[in-house]
Amino acid sequence: MEFEQQEEIVKNIKEYVTNNLPLAGMADEELEEKIEEIVAKELSNVYVSLSQRASIAKSVFSSIRGFGLLDSILSDDSITEVMINGAENVFIEKAGKLQKLDNKFESQKRLEDIIQRIVGLAGREVNQSNPIVDTRLPDGSRVNVVLPPIALCGPTVTIRKFSKTPMTIEKLIQYGSLTQDIAEKLEILVRAKFNIFICGGTGSGKTTFLNALSNYIPKEERVITIEDSAELQIVGVDNLVSLETRNANSAGSGQITIRDLIKSSLRMRPERIVVGEVRGGEALDMLQAMNTGHDGSLSTGHANSTKDMLSRLETMVLQGADGLPLEAIRQQIASAVDIMIHLSRLRDHSRKTMEITEVVGYENGQIKLNPLYVFEEDENTTLEKVSGFLKRTKNPLVNDFKLKLMGYRGEI
Repeated sequence: MEFEQQEEIVKNIKEYVTNNLPLAGMADEELEEKIEEIVAKELSNVYVSLSQRASIAKSVFSSIRGFGLLDSILSDDSITEVMINGAENVFIEKAGKLQKLDNKFESQKRLEDIIQRIVGLAGREVNQSNPIVDTRLPDGSRVNVVLPPIALCGPTVTIRKFSKTPMTIEKLIQYGSLTQDIAEKLEILVRAKFNIFICGGTGSGKTTFLNALSNYIPKEERVITIEDSAELQIVGVDNLVSLETRNANSAGSGQITIRDLIKSSLRMRPERIVVGEVRGGEALDMLQAMNTGHDGSLSTGHANSTKDMLSRLETMVLQGADGLPLEAIRQQIASAVDIMIHLSRLRDHSRKTMEITEVVGYENGQIKLNPLYVFEEDENTTLEKVSGFLKRTKNPLVNDFKLKLMGYRGEI
């Protein structure tokens, strides 16, 4: 059966179901059964394989109770990202490559209905007065929605799919982002309560890396995670509190920001604070938390290098405390952050750890950096394929006080 024929059958059966069944009073299981009966009856005189018949029934059900076209995309584990630019333009990322789908939503109205359902599931609102929202799907996938008239091409949805299995350092080693030796060193740094900041560009794997690193946190500690949309999967920590921001409602009230959550978390007796991503004035609160006895904190930020990240942190702190002298900001950053890890998405779409750098201190008006590991391409690298490894520099770790405190006498 051709794709167009299948779409036509789905459309006709959906129309029949919505016009003839009491949908409001039917449970999902009951509706599914009824749709399967109708599909079987409708196709009784047509040769259709069992898998196609099941696919038609599933498409009808998801167009009524599910997320329509999105259901089949989200169930495909090989798809990592979904980009919807209006009802007719649907793009996916598969194996690091972007491609446009032939499938499209029935109409802009149908896409808007699905958006409202997604947003409503997380208790959020999106409308003309509040046309931009960050939310998540029930499985934890990160969702960004922008509605017209802000989005000129129609309702725009970007979904970063949620991995069903938590990311681990072992998987990062398997993917070639790290080596076993460096992973062991990072574990020691996390356990010794070094404040670690992960930076990189969009899609470089910051949240993935943060998730893997956070699983090195000792299981008996009290950990508070703070995110725009909850997606961290920290396993094994019993004393775990996950906090999530909230947008303002249609009346413009009720907003809870990352900054509010950091301030609140300090009164919750945390041993570690994990901030999913800092983007603005909350950077000041995060640095102050790191400086006031909450060692071992982890966070991420967007930047193209470790030096760029320091500049961005300065700018973000100024957003939170306009008029603070730059010297005071740099001293605050230098004393708060211990280690910076820079990630990058390279020309062959692979994600690599490019640099692990120690923040040594503040001297002559500048924050001093001490690169410990730097990525170097080897002779096997080509324009199409990047080959290389993280190489240990000759610089020793300067601030080893926390290592000594935990009783570690080796080298990092």
